[in-house]
Amino acid sequence: MTTVTLEHLRSIPGYGKKPGFCAGKAREFFLRHGLDWYAFRHGGLPAELFLATGDALALALVKWAQQCEAANGQ
Repeated sequence: MTTVTLEHLRSIPGYGKKPGFCAGKAREFFLRHGLDWYAFRHGGLPAELFLATGDALALALVKWAQQCEAANGQ
């Protein structure tokens, strides 16, 4: 299964003038959903954890991570 990483968070296109999601708001999201920000920053987290939140931006981030993996032949 896909691992969502900080690189994915910083590079997702289409949600602002520059690629990526805001790190400050991302940390709030992690706190709100009980996700480990430290572990995410240092290796990523399984996509299942993001999917389980049901959050539309989390689902978009998983989709982006999957697209990146496919583009890299993973």
